[in-house]
Amino acid sequence: SPAGRSPAGWDAMPGTDRERYAAEFVGTYVLVMSVGCSVLTGSPLAPLCIAAALTVLVFALGGVSGAHFNPAVTTAVLFMGIIDSKTAMVYVVMQLLAGVAGGISYLFLFGRSFNLIPKSGFTWIGAGTVEVVYTFFLVFVVLNTAYTQGFSNAKAKQQFAGVAIGLSLLAGITSAGYVSGAMLNPALALGVDLASAGIGFGYCLAYMVFQLLGGVAAAGLTCVLRPSQIGDGTSGEIIHDHAKYLAEFVGLFLFAFTLGLNAIQPDNILGVFGVAAALVALVYAVSDVSGAHLNPAVTFALWARGQRDMDAGRVVMYWLCQFAGGSVGALLCVGLTWKSVPVGPQPGYTWVSVVVVETIFTFLLTLVVLCVASLSTSSNLTDFYGFAIGFAVVAGGYAVGNISGGYLNPSLVVAMDFGHAAKTARFGRSIAYVLVQILGAGFAALVFATTRKHEMKGVKSFKLTW
Repeated sequence: SPAGRSPAGWDAMPGTDRERYAAEFVGTYVLVMSVGCSVLTGSPLAPLCIAAALTVLVFALGGVSGAHFNPAVTTAVLFMGIIDSKTAMVYVVMQLLAGVAGGISYLFLFGRSFNLIPKSGFTWIGAGTVEVVYTFFLVFVVLNTAYTQGFSNAKAKQQFAGVAIGLSLLAGITSAGYVSGAMLNPALALGVDLASAGIGFGYCLAYMVFQLLGGVAAAGLTCVLRPSQIGDGTSGEIIHDHAKYLAEFVGLFLFAFTLGLNAIQPDNILGVFGVAAALVALVYAVSDVSGAHLNPAVTFALWARGQRDMDAGRVVMYWLCQFAGGSVGALLCVGLTWKSVPVGPQPGYTWVSVVVVETIFTFLLTLVVLCVASLSTSSNLTDFYGFAIGFAVVAGGYAVGNISGGYLNPSLVVAMDFGHAAKTARFGRSIAYVLVQILGAGFAALVFATTRKHEMKGVKSFKLTW
C-alpha cells in the first residue's frame, strides 16, 4: 500500500490516496463535532460520547486510511517508519483542515463556543503535562493494538483495537479534562481555539507542541518494547525481559495517575469508568509484552497457581516495577494538583469493613484474570479478557468505593498512600490493604486450582498448600 503498513485489524488498505485523505478529513471532522456538541449541550456523559465517536470511527474508516484522525498519531506512525512522509504530510493537513471546519460548524450551529485554556487553578505547565501524558497514552494504545503484527494475541487486537483506542480516550478525558480540557489532538486544539477566537486565541500552539511530544514519546517507547515492529513489522515476535518490566512500570504509572486525577474530582460520576477504561486499554496494549498484570495481587496469583514463566525472581522484579510506577504516577498527580486522597475506611465504615470488601473484590478481580487470561487451553473467552478484567474493576469500584476506596490493587493503594504522605508526612495505612489484597489473590488461586483441575496438569507444584 502506498500509505504503508495497514493496521493489524484490517486487511491491506485497497483504496486510492484520495479515499484515504477523504477518510481522514471526515473522521476528524465528525470527532471535532462530537466534542463541540457534547460540551456545548452540557451533557454529563460528554466523555463517553466523544470516546464512543472515536471508537465507531476507527471501526468504520480504519480499513480505508488507518483511522488516525489525529496529527499526533500520524507523527508517531511516521516516526516508526510505518507510512511515508508524503502520506503523513497530507494526512496532517487534512486533519487540521477538518479540525477547523468542525470548530466553525459547531460555532455556527450554537452561536457560541468554549475557550481553550487551562482549567481554573492550573497553568500552562499543568495543562501541558497532562496533554503530554494522555496524548502519549492514546497514541501508545493505537500503536500497540492497531499496528502490531506477528504477536500471539493478534486476533484479540484485531477485534478490539477500536474499543481499546476509544477507552484510552475516555480515560484521558475523565482525567486530563479536569486540568487542561483534554484535547489530546492537535487538530481538535486548533479547531476549538479558532472557534473561540473572539474570547481568546493562542493556547492551541502550546497544546499542539505538547501533544506532538506525547505522540513521539509513545512511538519511542513502542520501539523499545517492540523493536520488531519498526518499519514493515515482519521480523516476528521479540520481547525481552527489560521490555516486560518497563511495560509494567509505565502501565502502573498511567493507571495510578488516572486513578489520582479521577479520585480528587468531586461528583465525578464517570470516575470509575475512566479508571476501568484505562486498565482495559492497557491490558490490550501490553498483554503480549508483560502479560499486563498491572497489579501485584495478580502477579502473586499467577505465581501461586504455578504459571511457568513466573518464578520468584520475576515476581520480585514485577512488584518493584509496579510499586515504583504507581508511586511516580501518584506523586505527579499530587505535584500537579496539590490534592491527594487519604487511604482508609470511608466515613461511616470501619477497618473490619475494609478487610472484608477488599479481600472479596480483589479475589473477584484476580479470579477473573486467572480464568480468562491465564488459560493454557484454547478458549474464545481469551479474546474478551480485557473487558472481563475491566468490568471486575467497575463492579468493585462502584460496589465498595464508598467503603474502602475500592483499590483492589496493592500498587495503587500504596501509591495513593505515598502521594498523600507527600502532603501530610503520614504513611502506613496502605499496609493493611496490601495484606488483605494478597490474601484475596491467594484465595483466587486456590479456587482456580480447585475448579479448573485440567488447567493444573503439568504444573509441578501449586505454591499455596495447607
